[in-house]
This record gives sequence, structure tokens and C-alpha cells, in this order.
Amino acid sequence: MLRGAAAATVTATAAGGLAASLPHPTAHAAPADRARPAADGARPYRWRSVAMGGTGFVPGILFHPTVRGLLYARTDIGGAYRWDDRAARWTALTDHIGWDDWNLLGVEAIAVDPARPDRLYLAVGTYAQPWASNGAVLRSDDRGTGWQRADLPVKLGANEDGRGTGERLLVDPRDGDTLWLGTRHDGLWRSTDAGAGWERDTSFPAEPSAGGQGVTVLAAAGRTVYAGWGDGGGTEPALYRTTASGGWEPVPGQPIGPATAVPQRVAHAHGALYVTYANAPGPGGQTDGAVHRLDVATGTWRDVTPHRPGGDDTFGYAGLAVSPNRPGTVVVSTNNRWGRVDTLYRSTDGGATWTSLRERAVLDVSETPYLTWGEEEPKFGWWIQALAMDPFDDRHVLYGTGATIYGTHDLTHWAPRIRGLEEASVRKLVSPPTGRAHLLSALGDIGGFHHDTLTASPARGFYRNPVFGTATGLDLAARRPSYVVRAGWGDRGNGAFSRDGGRTWTPFASQPPGAKDAPGPIAVTADAGALIWSLVHWDGTPHPGWRSDDDGAHWTEIPTFPAGATPLADPIDPRVVYAYDTARGTVAVSHDAGRTFVTAADGLPAGDREYQLAATPGRTGDLWLSAKDGGLLRSTDGGRVFVRDEGIAASHTLGFGKAAPGSHHPAVYHVARLAGSGRTAVYRSDDGGRTWTRINDDAHQWGWIGQTITGDPRRYGRVYLGTNGRGVQYGDPVR
Repeated sequence: MLRGAAAATVTATAAGGLAASLPHPTAHAAPADRARPAADGARPYRWRSVAMGGTGFVPGILFHPTVRGLLYARTDIGGAYRWDDRAARWTALTDHIGWDDWNLLGVEAIAVDPARPDRLYLAVGTYAQPWASNGAVLRSDDRGTGWQRADLPVKLGANEDGRGTGERLLVDPRDGDTLWLGTRHDGLWRSTDAGAGWERDTSFPAEPSAGGQGVTVLAAAGRTVYAGWGDGGGTEPALYRTTASGGWEPVPGQPIGPATAVPQRVAHAHGALYVTYANAPGPGGQTDGAVHRLDVATGTWRDVTPHRPGGDDTFGYAGLAVSPNRPGTVVVSTNNRWGRVDTLYRSTDGGATWTSLRERAVLDVSETPYLTWGEEEPKFGWWIQALAMDPFDDRHVLYGTGATIYGTHDLTHWAPRIRGLEEASVRKLVSPPTGRAHLLSALGDIGGFHHDTLTASPARGFYRNPVFGTATGLDLAARRPSYVVRAGWGDRGNGAFSRDGGRTWTPFASQPPGAKDAPGPIAVTADAGALIWSLVHWDGTPHPGWRSDDDGAHWTEIPTFPAGATPLADPIDPRVVYAYDTARGTVAVSHDAGRTFVTAADGLPAGDREYQLAATPGRTGDLWLSAKDGGLLRSTDGGRVFVRDEGIAASHTLGFGKAAPGSHHPAVYHVARLAGSGRTAVYRSDDGGRTWTRINDDAHQWGWIGQTITGDPRRYGRVYLGTNGRGVQYGDPVR
């Protein structure tokens, strides 16, 4: 069981120059002063999520069948949640997962034990690729407050195709200590000791495919277990069941064909087994599908598809929920229906007739205004694979989308049920020193937000004009902080500027050739006089850098800018711009506001695009280089000489905030691993990096957190941390 721990003060000693650890230094420097202990003891931090309102794909929602108000949700990259019915919000259950185990923050499946309400299981593992770690099963006896972990010898794929099928984990109805786990490439697995140990069930008759889906769903009907199989290609059985003798068999009479190639969900009530199917695992790529019903007692199958896909109306069927109290009440969802928009179909007569719920739906998104997607009316949703019906109230229905969870209690009025669940992948954070907003963000998939309060989703929604999918750059002018620029994959252009601190935006009047396919990082000089835009294709291919001195109306190529480098403006001198070329391990500097660049230092860490260069606010030429396992290096002479801090074993991202009382240096916030420590954690330094205090704890780790961090320049101690799947976390010292 993992518990929180108070912050701890540790000392990192800086010593030695480049010559000690890096090849071909530009110059040598005297060793830095040895670090001294911190002046006072550490204080614990309180951590909370910045409210956005989901913003990510929710592929699974599960009500407990015997406890009113108890339900769980899983996300593809952001962990699992438990619903707090009294507070009407979600509680994160997997924030304890740390840096080394980041692959376990994606949840492949959830299982509950009907007879033991406090027992909860999660199958975790984000990627099944060769470079990813193996999956694991987490088990809890207190509804996810504490966990035990069983590592698996196989990989899971919570963020891969097929993540919306399921659940792939099931407690056996005949024995509460027996569990079944369906994997994508390694067949069916079984545990007979409540999830502590696992072995492959070699009696399962279907053979997995290396590129397939394997077991897509597990469900119980009475004392029988059913398993959906996604590798049959529409020509082989796709549904299996346990036999009285303990083996497995294909379910007799089942439909076989392209529309039923991949079972999505299976549910049973009142002697009827329902199955939703599609011709692809989803969430994308589905163009055909069906819904079938099996009378378990007679073995009779019936096609109860609400509406047949075809012509220009292509989609699959995915979500499925049945009422245990009202025979014949069932709800299914379409998925990947882009032409006529996805919907839910509801039947009260076992699928003989259906009613679409979308047409009469009234959507209230006032709590998460971004769900209007920049238009007058909100959308019913897309990628609807998660669907759940309250076992105590068949008019209480929830469904997940690519961005949120909608819920209703009357089948007509729907509103997001997403409070507390934050799933954004964060690319860049900026905390302005003045203005209404304390936080500006650049996000994957959803552009970013202007937050003037941290506890509510912004009333203006996400950035508009243009609307971005994934952002690639965000910066403000240090001496004119109301001026902000951003770049990304947009609907009408790939860059924009703001004169009111990021509240409203104006698209660039033009953009460089290639920006549409390669909108990389962007910087603005301290006085807002020039923009420097580095173009980088989505696959990492670098392009030339470009400069504009008229808010993006005209652009001039910079021949001396290192292609693919990340530009960084000096916070004081508007003539100075830096560029860190991670491919060659060099820092180039411009002294004419980005018109020309010359190499200032070489021999620096190279080969990783995630290396980051940061500049100390209020100082010119004071640079910090986070080079991952290459450590932390610092230059105080404008990038000519860098000195490595030997007390830092790995440095991932670094930012600055308001100085501590009595300190003359901004507070430094750092995601790092200190020398002699096996843990990557979040640290703060109040003395310019001489000593570091850990400010997160074992209960607050959030997997991979190496992308972006910044302090608040107006509030000492406050820090904003970008995660890859848990949105923006912000922390304050406990007073």
C-alpha cells in the first residue's frame, strides 16, 4: 500500500565544468561553489488539479452492481477514478504511479467483485510496443485508496486501438478469487488468488495475432464467462464461452461476418445476452457494425441492430448497458459516426424497437464551456465507446467521449459529469507576472486555456481564432507580458498573437511555407518586437527558422538559425535570442533580435529533442539546460560556458516562480533525479540551485512529468506542473 510522505530537504552539490563530463567543451570554467544545506526545514505541499473538464478520451465507465452510487472510470493515459457521490466529483486513484512506472498510468480495464464491494482491480499498461514496459494488475481492498501490485509478463495497450472495448478484466462469477484477463497479443490469462499471481489459460482455443486485438471483452451470464475475440477477421468465431467441463467453446449460432468481426461490449440481464460489434477495434476506423441478442436458455440469436450502417452513414456499434431491474431495457452507442453524428439508441423491448436519444437531448455545458467547440451549440460527442446505466435507476445513464463524460437522470437533459477528472497532455505552461490570468497552457489535442481562476473550466472555453488541436509553442514577451504568441495544428492557420494576455487572439496574417505541416516551437523577444518560429514536422523532421517583426504579417527565413532548434528569448535584452540545437549539442545566440545566429557553445548533450533550455527571469544571459540523463548545466555568460551540476543525476524540466521572502533569486522548480537518489521527483530551490527540497510525495507522482513546469511569479511557493495525462497539477506549501 502506497502512502504519502512529507517533503524532504536534500543537498545537491555543484562541482566541475564541462571538461569533466562532456566532450569538446567550448571553454572551461572554475568549479561552482559547493552547495550548503537549506536554511530551514521543508514543508509539505497540497496538490490539486487545475479545472479544465476532462479534455481526454474516457473509454470505460463501470457501475458497481450492488452498491448505489459507486462507479469507476478509466482513461487511456491518465489513470482511473472513483466517483464520490456525496461530493459529485471524481477522485483520482492512481496518482501514486511514479516516473519509472509511467507506462502503468494507462488503464486497460477495470473489474469489481459483486460480492465484495470494497474490492477493485485495474489492468494497467499504456502501450504494448517493444519499447514499453510490461503491464500489471493493481488490486485494492478499499476501493482504490491503497494498492497491491502484481507485475505481468505481458504488455497491455490502454492507449492503442481497441482501448474502448471491454472490460478485458473480470471476476469469475463462480469464485470471487478467480479473475480472467484478456490480452491483445498473448491470449487469455487467469488468476486463482485474487489477482496476486497469473498464468496463461492454454485451453482457450483462439490463437492471438501479433498485430491483432486478442480478447476484447469478458463478461458473465449467470455462472458462464463469455470472451470476445478480435482476431477472427470476420471469418471465424468472435465469441467464446466456458463449458461445464471447465474448457472453452465458440458460442453456437453466433453471427460471423465483417460487421461482427470485433466484439466491443457484452452485457447480460434477464436471460438475454447482448453484444455490440464493429468491423474494427476502434475508436477510429469503424465503418460497419451490428447489435445481436442471444437467448441464453434456448441458444437463439437475433439481429437487433437499431440502424444499419451504409452508404454515407458509416459507423460501428460500441457502448452497451442493460438494466438489471427492467427486462428488455438496453442502451447502445454508435461510434465513429462522423457524417450524421454519434448517438445512443434505447430500447425497452429487448431490441425489437429503438429510439435515438440524440435528437431530443438538451446539453448543458455551462460547467465546461469548451465543449461548444467554438460553435453556438455543443456536440453530443464522438468516440462513444464507454456507456453505463445505473443498476438502481435505468434513466441514470453516463457515456464517455473523446473529451468528457455526459450524464442524465431523465434521458433528455444531459450535462458533463467530469468534475475532478482531468486528462490533458500538457506541452507548455506560462504564468504571467501581470494580468487576469495566472496560468496559460498549451495542450495536446485541445489547444490550451487562459485560466484566470484555477477551480473552474474557463468561461471562454479553449483558445480560439484559430482553434488548435495540439499546440506546439507558447510564449510571452517578458517585458511586455500582455503580448503572447502560440503555435500549433490549427483549423484556420497555425499561429496567433494576443495583446491582452492570451484572452483573445488574432491569427497571423501570413505564415512561413511549411508551417501548416510543421508548426514547431515559437518565441517572442522581451519587448514583443520580433517572433522567432522554428518549424518542426510532426515526425521530427526539422525545417528552417523564420522571423517576423510585424506580428506575423510577413516572415523572413533565418539562414543561420539551426534547423529544428527551440528558440528562447532573453528576458531582459530584446536583442538577444538563444537557440538550443539538440541534434548537434550547440547553443546559438542572436544579438540582433533573431536576424542572425552564431554558435556560442558546443559539445553539449545531443540527440534528444526533449532537452530544454530555460532563462532566469529578471536576469540577462542566465541559462539553465535540462539534458535528461545528461544532467543540469548552467551558463551565466549568455551561453558561452556551461557548468554541470554534479549533484543532479537527471534533469527533465525546469521553471521559475516568485522568490522566497529575503531571497534575491527567483524560486526554481525542477523535475529531476538527484545524485545518489533512485527517484525522479519535483523539487524547489530558493537559493539558485544550491539546495533542493522535494515538494511532491509518494501519493502525488503522476507518471511522466518531464514536459513543463513553472512557478507563479506573483505567489511564492505556488508551482504549476504539466503531466502527460493528468492535466495540470498545481501545488502550494501547507501553511
